[in-house]
Order: sequence, then structure tokens, then C-alpha cells
Amino acid sequence: MLQANTQYQALYQSLASRQRRTPAATGLDKFAVVAQLRIRQRRITVPWLRHQAELIDRISPELRHHTDAALSQRISDIREVFLRGRQDDEAVRRGFAVTREVARRETGEEPYLVQLMGAMAMYHSCIAEMLTGEGKTLTAATVAPLLAWEHRHLHIFTVNDYLAKRDAEGRTPIFARLGLRCGAIQQELQPAERAAVYALPIVYGTPKQIVADYLRDQIKLGNMTSAWTGMRELGNGSMASPAGAPPPGPLVPGLTAAMVDEADGVLIDEAVVPLIIAQSRKSDEMSDIYRTASELASQLTIREHYTADLLRRKVELTRQGKARCAELIASCPAPIWRATRRAEELIRQSLVARHCYNAGRQYAVIDGRVQIIDEFTGRIMPDRSWEHGLHQAVEAKESVEVTADRETIARMSFQRFFRMYPLMCGMTGTAADATGELQRVFQRRVIVIPTNRPVARNEMPTRIFRTAAARWDAVTAAIVQVHATGRPILVGTRSVEASEIVSRALTDQNIDHRVLNAVQDKEEATLVAKAGQLHAVTVATNMAGRGTDIKIMPEAKKKGGLHVILTEMHAARRIDRQFIGRAGRQGDPGSAQSFLSLQDELITLYTKRLGTALANLTSGASGDELSGRSLVWAKRLFKLAQARAQHRDRNMRSEVLRQDDWVEKHLPGM
Repeated sequence: MLQANTQYQALYQSLASRQRRTPAATGLDKFAVVAQLRIRQRRITVPWLRHQAELIDRISPELRHHTDAALSQRISDIREVFLRGRQDDEAVRRGFAVTREVARRETGEEPYLVQLMGAMAMYHSCIAEMLTGEGKTLTAATVAPLLAWEHRHLHIFTVNDYLAKRDAEGRTPIFARLGLRCGAIQQELQPAERAAVYALPIVYGTPKQIVADYLRDQIKLGNMTSAWTGMRELGNGSMASPAGAPPPGPLVPGLTAAMVDEADGVLIDEAVVPLIIAQSRKSDEMSDIYRTASELASQLTIREHYTADLLRRKVELTRQGKARCAELIASCPAPIWRATRRAEELIRQSLVARHCYNAGRQYAVIDGRVQIIDEFTGRIMPDRSWEHGLHQAVEAKESVEVTADRETIARMSFQRFFRMYPLMCGMTGTAADATGELQRVFQRRVIVIPTNRPVARNEMPTRIFRTAAARWDAVTAAIVQVHATGRPILVGTRSVEASEIVSRALTDQNIDHRVLNAVQDKEEATLVAKAGQLHAVTVATNMAGRGTDIKIMPEAKKKGGLHVILTEMHAARRIDRQFIGRAGRQGDPGSAQSFLSLQDELITLYTKRLGTALANLTSGASGDELSGRSLVWAKRLFKLAQARAQHRDRNMRSEVLRQDDWVEKHLPGM
């Protein structure tokens, strides 16, 4: 009977979440949404949060003198208040004081006042900006029990499976003392194991894992609208599932509360592409077709037969190109080549794969398979593929096995998914730059929490060069110079290709170093753990800027701390800030410097003509490094390119939202 009741509750909550929709505001409604949000949360300010943290701090001395038995009674009393939904401001403060004391006793870590401020902001459904190294993991563990008590289930979203497991295991003593259990969703878990984790009050996991499981639930539930009738359709829920088998109902028992770590990365950067559930077609008869298309595409000449738009990742055939295609496909025996429009589309897709998708940037070939690289995190995205034959075109280009095409059976954007939570909060080190979008789309305020100690990072002047080769030479020379002092160095690159260029240069200089990119992502924890040691040199894509913690050894601090070298600007300023923020955390010494070139992808994609003009104007100068007025104009050019990139990404996210509205009726059960 208990199992049947549990299954009924899970089914009821899942169907309730499905029916919960927050339509995206458009036009002038966007301004109304922001105004209403500010009025609704007008008291949630930094001074108010500091005052609340100070009141919580006054309760702490009393709790420190409690015996374990007395503390257990206080936990039981405050937990009952939250479970009954009768908490007021005073009860919330007592709840934070209790979780703070439990954290001190169980882990030896006592949240600072600024961490209490961040936790209080998240409790009130805000996104807290806390700089790198300010202890966001402990901040999350301080507020998570209160949210779990109040909302029954809390999903905590992290960057990857490793961090989800690490945080769940590391915070278990705190949650267990407070009468809560937690678990982590991992890629290798079977459905029955996943269901057991989702049933826990606190669940850690990545957005892709949890969104995919939720989508699979909706496919399973179909057009079901009632939990009562649904129980009969699923077998009444009266019989236990066979050992190891998934439950007959949904895996995810509804969406009640969410906490998003690295919130801007998840809600903004990853929101450009919706998550899609697809199934492979049973036949791979098209594999030879894609290979033939790749061979035909290689016989066309750019500008004469086609033009390539690298920014929009599109290829257009010219009149001569279409004529040439007609000649080439005439000798192809397969019937599909008789359809001229379809034949041209196959060739065009192969050209897109050839020019707009590059190994080491958009994908990597690992174990004979094309694996997509997340361009914002630098991490491999397993089991993901591009749509409409693009993935197969890339496979044909790389001469690896062409997999069967896949058909979409369900899709959902992160914007839509996270708006389905009644309570959604988050934390990150770089949310302020995305305040407007977070307010308009997710109706969440951003609160910038002050640092516990003043930032001691020395940000050195940016150096800009005419050519990429000159930039890499300067980067190598800078690494050699700093390495001689014994300081640890973190070198940030935008792509696997760039990280390998730096690695080869360091090898030539006989400098021992480690490379962290999409190809070595399984070694991430080990590599990052050693990045703060004396003489350590770590070359990394921006995956080392999100969700990882570089601990600087005391000996390295005496030498000046971590030195960060950024070799390219990213499409979003927030990502640059996040990476540079690895240095000088928690008042530690550190420094950072950027090395750029007019041949960087940001310039060639968004301000190519201006970049070429500036390069030509400075071609007569001695040396390749820009200085004086040329340097000033170059800095403005990079800011313009970055602004255009951010504008384009915002438009893409808006388009994803519009597509969501259009396809909503086609999603299973939606």
C-alpha cells in the first residue's frame, strides 16, 4: 500500500509539473515582468541580506553550547515548522542558524556572513553572484535543507557527473544530521537505480541528465491527464516492480524546487540549443549516400561554386555551383540523386561540415566516433548528435563509421524546463552581466554578494598582436618567464586545437605541463587538483573555469599565487571573467593577463573587415604587438566583436523560445 501511495504521489506531482507553464513575455510585457519582479522582491537587497546574516550570527553562540541531544531537538522543532509550511522570517533565521551549526560540527566548516547572505538570497528565489572561491558549495549546503523541508524534493544542478557525486558525498553528513538523504544522478545508473535516487529529498545531477529523464517520463506518460486514471493504466501500482526493473510510473517525481550551480552557464550559455530525445532509425542505408556527398563536395571550389557564411554556419551554391552539382550527380546511380533539391541539400550539408565544423573546436574524434564539444564549457557531450544529417556529414568528412540518422521524438529548451519549477534559485560567479535576460526570461533577480575578503588579484594590461603566431610566441615567452619564479600557471584556450598549440610550444621549451581539454576530460579532477602546486603549468579550455576548485599551496602563495593567462576572448564576457577569476580567490595573491590577436575567431567572425583594416594600418609598424592608439582601437574592436557575439546568442535563445511555443502541442503529453 505504501508503494502504491508513493507511486501515486510521484505520478500526481509529475502531471502537475507538466501542467505548470510560465509563458515567455514578449514586447512591452517584458518590461512589465521586470517591474513586477522588482516590486515583489523589493526588500531583497544587499543591506537587508547582511542584516539577516548578522541576526543569524547572533543565534550561533547559543547553539554552540548545545549538547548533541539538545541540538537534535532544535533540529526536530524547526524541521516541523518547515514541513507544515508555517515558517516566517524568524523561523527562517533559526533554520539557517541550525544548518550553520550542523555544518560546523559535521565538516568543520562554518559559513561566513557573506555565505549566509548568498544562502538567504537563494532561499528567496534569487540568483546570487558570488565570486570564484567564495564557497558556493557550502552556501548551497546551508540553504538546501530548508528548501528540501519546505518543498519535499530539491534538485541541485551541477556542471558534470563528477561534481554532482563529489558534492552529494561531501554534504551527506550535514544532510543526514538534519534528517535528509541525498544522492547523485550518474550517467551509468540504470533506470531502477535512478528512480531510487530521484525519490530522495535532495538530488544532485547535471541539467542534461535530469531534463532527459523528465522528457522520457513525458514520453512514457503520453496524453495522461489524471493521476487516478493513470495508476490504472500503469497497472494500478499495487504490484512491486521486478528486482532491477524501472518503476511503472515516472522516474522524476515532479518538479518542485531547483538550485542551479553556475546558473548563467546553464540558463544562458547552454540555453542556445534545446535538449532533444531522439531514436536511431533502424536502417543505415544512407551511410553510402553521405560518403558520396562528401566526395562530391570536395570537387567544388569556394567562391566559384559556393559561398560559406562561417558565422551563421550556412553554405549557398552559386549558379555555377548548381550547374556543377548537376554534372556530378548525373553519374550517381542511387535514386535519391535524381531529386535535384535533395541532392543539392546533401552536398550543401557536406560543405557546411567541411567549412563550419572543425575538429578540436566543435567536435573531437575519439575512439573512431565524432563527439560533440560544448563550445561554452569545452566538455564532451556524450550521446549527443547534430540534426538533419549534419552529424553524418561530419562523420563522412572524418572518414569514420557513418551512424544511422536519428529522428526527434521529444525536445525541450532549458528556458522552458527551469520555468516549470515553482521555486528556482541559483548561484554563480558571473551573473551580473546577464541580469536583464535572467529577469525577463526566468523572472529571477540577481543579487551581487560582496566578497569575504578584498580581491587581491593583479590584472595586468592586455597585449594584442597582429597575427596569431606572434601571440603564441608571446604566450610561450610569458609562461617561461613566470615559470622560472615557481608560480603555478593556468593557461586558458578556447579550443582543443589551441590547447595543443600551446602544449607543443611548451614541449619545445622543455617545460613540464598538463593539458586539460575535451579529450582529457576524464582526468579533470586529478589535473585541477594539482594546478595550484609550485611550478605547475596547466593548459586548459574553459572547462577549468566552471565548477572546479584550484587550491593554491602555501608555498605557491608565497611566490605570488596563481597566474592566469587568457589566450583568446570568448563570445561572452562572463566566461572571460570566470576564467580570470581562478586567480586571487578568497583574498589570495594572484595575477591575470590576456593575450589576443587580430586573427582570433571572435574578430574574424564578427568584425572581419574592421580587423583586416586595422591589421593593414599597423602592418608597417615594427614588431607584431600593437601599442599606442592602435592598441586602444584594437581593444574597442574586441569589445564590439564580443557585444555582437552576445547579441547573436541572445537572438538564438529567443528563437529557441519561439520554437518552444510553436512545438508545445507536438510534445508528448504537453
